[in-house]
Amino acid sequence: MAIIRRQTTRRTLISLFLLALLLPLSGCSTMQGMFDKFTFGSGETETAEDSAQALAVKGMDAFNVGDYYEALQAFNEILDRFPFSSQAMLAELKAADCHYYRKEYLEAKMLYQEFEERHPTNEAIPYVMFQIGMCDFMRTDRIDRDITGAQDAIRSFSRLLRAYPDSPYSREARARIAAAREFLVNHEYFVAVFYVRTKEYSQAIHRLKYLLSMYPDSSIAPKARALLKRLEEGRPPVWGLRKWLPDLSMPDWKFWGSDKKEAGDHKSLPAAGTGGDTVREKQ
Repeated sequence: MAIIRRQTTRRTLISLFLLALLLPLSGCSTMQGMFDKFTFGSGETETAEDSAQALAVKGMDAFNVGDYYEALQAFNEILDRFPFSSQAMLAELKAADCHYYRKEYLEAKMLYQEFEERHPTNEAIPYVMFQIGMCDFMRTDRIDRDITGAQDAIRSFSRLLRAYPDSPYSREARARIAAAREFLVNHEYFVAVFYVRTKEYSQAIHRLKYLLSMYPDSSIAPKARALLKRLEEGRPPVWGLRKWLPDLSMPDWKFWGSDKKEAGDHKSLPAAGTGGDTVREKQ
């Protein structure tokens, strides 16, 4: 009899396994949730929701102390094992945040964009759009190198301002747009100085005139006017060109109007919720 019972149990488990494999093909909504609970003779019952919740708590605990690698592992496990759980949306967003704070900006931007595509009505979308802009902004290095980060940041922050002009992120977005524009102006001026150094004065004059016509109020404009005047008078600087160079790094965005209290650590700003579709963090 014991042998018969073991064989029956084995056949039952095999049948359940095969049925679980076939469920995604059935399209039957009434079968959803049938296998949320698992009991295999131990007497203990564990739900998929409980497991996902435990992983979410683990991920948020790690995230809150700055252990973004450990947090990312937990959030990815939720997405791999429990993609339809109520914690999955939180895991999507916080996985993107983990990449951002690990300075993996391209990976973070891709995940933020995927979140926006999947949940376009979520209340976290202003935050997500802001973070997309931050991924671009943080990719900006020096004016003598790739400037696409600054260009992309202007586009991304401008998109946020068009869609949500009164969001908690608007003031900082405007300030960072101004800083990115100043960065691009400094790049134009840097190119003009390079032409002076290589004695291509006509090219330098062309660049400086363009800069002054497009950005007459930029912080570099007085120096650009002085350099243009010398070139037009036939007195190009030959020695001491270093003093004509602009700051090579991104300008401080706070200079354009955001104070530390209002635009400091945006991790503290709201980043959750929808009508009926809510990102839930650890309480």
